[in-house]
Amino acid sequence: MRRSTVRNVSLAAVTATVLAVGAAAPPTGAARPGPAPAGAASTPAKEPVAVGYGGAVASVDADASAVGIEVLRAGGNAVDAAVATAAALGVTEPYSAGIGGGGYFVHYDARTRTVHTIDGRETAPRSADASLFLENGEPIPFAEGMTSGLSVGTPGTPATWDTALDAWGTKRLKELLKPAERLARDGFVVDETFREQTRSNEARFRDFPASADLFLPGGALPVVGSVMKNPDLARTYEKLGRQGTRALYRGGLAHDIVRTVRNPPVRAGATRTVRAGDLTVRDLAEYGTVWRRPTRVGYRGLDVYGMAPSSSGGTTVGEALNILEGTDLRAASQETYLHRLIEASRIAFADRGRWVGDPAYEDVPVKGLLSQRFADTRACLIKDDRVLAGPLAPGDPRDPVPCAPGGTAAPTTYEGENTTHLTVSDRWGNVVAYTLTIESTGGSGITVPGRGFLLNNELTDFSFAPANPAVHDPNLPGPGKRPRSSMSPTIVLDRHARPVLALGSPGGATIITTVLQTLTGVVDRGLALPDAIAAPRASQRNQPTTDLEPALYHTPLRTRLASLGHTFRETREIGAATGVQRLPDGRWLAAAEQTRRGGGSAMVVHPAGGR
Repeated sequence: MRRSTVRNVSLAAVTATVLAVGAAAPPTGAARPGPAPAGAASTPAKEPVAVGYGGAVASVDADASAVGIEVLRAGGNAVDAAVATAAALGVTEPYSAGIGGGGYFVHYDARTRTVHTIDGRETAPRSADASLFLENGEPIPFAEGMTSGLSVGTPGTPATWDTALDAWGTKRLKELLKPAERLARDGFVVDETFREQTRSNEARFRDFPASADLFLPGGALPVVGSVMKNPDLARTYEKLGRQGTRALYRGGLAHDIVRTVRNPPVRAGATRTVRAGDLTVRDLAEYGTVWRRPTRVGYRGLDVYGMAPSSSGGTTVGEALNILEGTDLRAASQETYLHRLIEASRIAFADRGRWVGDPAYEDVPVKGLLSQRFADTRACLIKDDRVLAGPLAPGDPRDPVPCAPGGTAAPTTYEGENTTHLTVSDRWGNVVAYTLTIESTGGSGITVPGRGFLLNNELTDFSFAPANPAVHDPNLPGPGKRPRSSMSPTIVLDRHARPVLALGSPGGATIITTVLQTLTGVVDRGLALPDAIAAPRASQRNQPTTDLEPALYHTPLRTRLASLGHTFRETREIGAATGVQRLPDGRWLAAAEQTRRGGGSAMVVHPAGGR
């Protein structure tokens, strides 16, 4: 095995540049209300960076981050705060996440210095098979699959909360749902991002009366600065708090979900084709989360832990890091850095498409995909003076062949890009990275009548048909199968198994490239975490073109990369990361987006001035 010649990076080296950020950051916390209309609770200020003690929360939304901080201040731990924050996001970010969806929960236990992961991914009905999205042997139009009962999987989010709280929580679910219940009842202030996301879903929502009544008050788009209330969701949260999350998987609520999926309540006169699904009460009653062994790779002397399949996040980020291990990215020019990053991502996605699916149904060679030996046989494909032609054929981690020539590629299939990620730490040093979703912006578009939440359309993450008929596709639908995901909640530890940073992002398949670029930005390029999150992004997913944000697209750097053979497509924004970082002096730094998706919210329990 070729040994890396790049020196290891210590915790101090990784975080040294962050100290300046911490010193300069204004005191930030949950107790900084901004103006809000009468009838709404005070809206906390939205700040993308916070530094201090006692724990930290970073999410896309200030109300949700404030809920997490409220739990930490009341003595709860990181798991308690993560569940409460996720519930609040179900109110304020209902188009991204909620109890009608699923996700992946990664937890660092400070007492044992170990990382554990929970797979709370949605599952297909027991009746599903590879022809789920086929009609007369051909795939149905994606838009018709997206807005349908056919695309709804059994939700996993409530079960994830139960699993996490049973293992590590200190508070009861009823207590943790109270802030979100209050937020749903009293309302939150509509911002421009929420209004625009509603606008993008307006036609869909109008075709489902329950969605229109909730999200188009008075028949119109919500006005920026107005108060959006969801009394149905408040009652649903109260029910879950009183009866436990089993109420969603059995009984009246379960029957409401099944009735909605099997007979979607479409507006009279609507011309949209809305297919029914085949979800049953048995599918809900038999749902269970899965404990997964986290993925782990060593990188520059650090241990990077991620989510194993059914997510492809941990294996794909891990393989790309292994491919980059032999390159001194710290000393590389910006051109060489991005070239290598793009090519490593291209290769890792080529292997992902061939090998990663639900391990209950597919023989996923996780150990091989994460081996340095396999990465070395793939890394030698990268040349500094030219680009690999894409889509690239996969390698075989079971029998690695150095620089193996072409073959048959399996192009990356489409994934919805609107998910959400939250990152939490507490005063004891526990950390949570939690990515959750309902898939597309607005999920299936179908609200469960009287219950106040949207149903996911997660089953569209399956391949409707094989990506390439000549290559085995591990991501075809099956009975009870979990669709492949790109969610990449990630926790990084130092050589003493102490947390260095944790992060994640929404963005469909671009989640993987966002996490990869942010990690290498901190570890290799010496960026402070807020700067690594804010840096303009590139995303290559084994496709002919690489996506570039405008701040990279409109620069001479694009021209220099194009001279190597890269082709680019301008994309308005890629991902929306959040993260937390443990500084050498014991403070926590929380960071979120400055502008993407309207900017995020970072908060700490006690701002930098004291413990």
